[in-house]
Amino acid sequence: MEHSLTIDRFEDEKAVLKTEKGETITWPKNMLPAEAKEGEILAFSIRGDKEKEKDKKELAKDILNELLEVEEN
Repeated sequence: MEHSLTIDRFEDEKAVLKTEKGETITWPKNMLPAEAKEGEILAFSIRGDKEKEKDKKELAKDILNELLEVEEN
C-alpha cells in the first residue's frame, strides 16, 4: 500500500505531513531524506513483515521457555 504525503512544515525536530485527505501525521525529521523541504511530496510504502513477526514470536517463545525452564524436543 503506497501513500503520498506532503511536507506541510517543520516544527523543531518533527515534520508535519499531510495526507491526500488532509489528515496530519507528525514524523521525526531525521527519518526523512536530508534534502527534504516544505511542500515536497513523499511516497510512503506500508506493508506487513510476516518474517520479522515470526522471528519476534520465536524469540519470545524461546525466552519464555528459558524462564520457565521448559525443554523442547
